[in-house]
Amino acid sequence: MIGRRSRRVAAGNPAEDLIKSLYAEHGRSLLDYATRLTGDRAAAEDVVQETLLRAWKHADALRSGVGSVRGWLLTVARNLVTDRARARAVRPMEVNQPVDVPAAQRDHADTVVDTMTVMGALDGLSAEHRAVLVELYYRGRTVNETAAVLGIAPGTVKSRTYHAVRALRAQLAQSLGQSGEVRR
Repeated sequence: MIGRRSRRVAAGNPAEDLIKSLYAEHGRSLLDYATRLTGDRAAAEDVVQETLLRAWKHADALRSGVGSVRGWLLTVARNLVTDRARARAVRPMEVNQPVDVPAAQRDHADTVVDTMTVMGALDGLSAEHRAVLVELYYRGRTVNETAAVLGIAPGTVKSRTYHAVRALRAQLAQSLGQSGEVRR
């Protein structure tokens, strides 16, 4: 059911006024809900904007007085978040996108320390192992491209990659203490 203020606006004003009224009445709780679902304030703001756009498109249904407007808005927001998560799941990961940690929770200093730790561990590898990892992971080459660049067989690239990753893990384990902190 539309609140008193929304009903007053809906009686004689265009859909835009209804949306302004809906935002004034439900915007804060809608934003809080979307923020809890996404874990990201900017993404939540996008969800709220899209939710209100859909409310604008369905203003007649909202004016009918059937059902709860807040429930409708929260359901639309939840569906938008679900749709976005599904779209991200089928899309390849972007290069600079963190895997599990939202950008808001990741500190730049952590990234620098991680990079320095990995670079230090790479320095401890043999030249052959380091070259394979650099070509595959830093330059983003395929196995065949790496084989061509390094002048070795693709099977050799695969074998060196296997052993290089194991050696890199060992180097990282050696440089990390029990608490996960870098030993100095």
